[in-house]
Amino acid sequence: MKPLRGVLVTGVDAPVGEWLVRALLEDTSVGHVVAVAPRPERVALPQSARLTCLPVELQKERHVHDLLFGPVRELGVEVIIHTATAGSATHDGKRVHALNVDATRALLALCERHPTIRRFVLRSFSEVYQIDADLPVLIAEDHPLNLAAGAPQFVRDRVEADLHACVRMGLSNLQIQVLRTAEVLAPGTGSQLFDYLESPVCFRPIGFDPMVNVLSLSDITRALHASVRATEQGVFNVPGADTLPLSLAIRKWGRASIAVPSAMMTPLYRMRSRLWGTDFRYGMNRRRFHYSGVLDGRRAREVMGYAPEHGIEWPVG
Repeated sequence: MKPLRGVLVTGVDAPVGEWLVRALLEDTSVGHVVAVAPRPERVALPQSARLTCLPVELQKERHVHDLLFGPVRELGVEVIIHTATAGSATHDGKRVHALNVDATRALLALCERHPTIRRFVLRSFSEVYQIDADLPVLIAEDHPLNLAAGAPQFVRDRVEADLHACVRMGLSNLQIQVLRTAEVLAPGTGSQLFDYLESPVCFRPIGFDPMVNVLSLSDITRALHASVRATEQGVFNVPGADTLPLSLAIRKWGRASIAVPSAMMTPLYRMRSRLWGTDFRYGMNRRRFHYSGVLDGRRAREVMGYAPEHGIEWPVG
């Protein structure tokens, strides 16, 4: 296996970035790992001479420039894996957009004229896809995106960053890869479904029991790690090992399920959010709570050699 001089990972203050850094440090063919977050000292990463942790606010383009043309150039970093994003659906505004979208745009623009970086990987999300009754349940990479003007910023920002990376493919000297990952069912990942399942009682709309697909931290780490050495660019879906009805996910999480009229769902979860400061927004998830949408991972399997192997550790067998 050809050695890599260095890999940069953003967003190491969230579980996906942290797990990826640990995997890269275990890969002895990677010379150096640069871990970036606003406060990387808050993350309990392993001590290693091959690890450099840098405090960087990616919202500020000057900081991004100084990072890439300072330590990144000196260390000969060849690959950037960009996982940093605002994780909460309650966060919005210009500063959030700057992290979610402007940072991606700045990284790509600067990487395109960088002397050592040759590959850019964007961790994107299954939420960019449109889910509706008249669309396929099995979602391939050419499935329509959610371009609705009324979509919440949580979704719009993810679609915008994804599209910007896709537009640069073929126009840039970089190899660009976009991994649209299924929802990671774990704390700290921004998962709407995880927050939903944290309630002792989970309400769902009467007459609907959609299929959901969820991804483990182990498998998203494997997919991102594989992308470091992939030779193809393009868009790749990254599904998880668990595909199951929403009602079964609720039961396997050890929660009670109550079916209620759809019209009651929004006020019930709005009240929950106001009382306990929770993150789940039913309006954001209404279509996926009515209609099934499961990522087709065939392209990732055939091109990258990725297939999900590690299911969710459900609290109830």
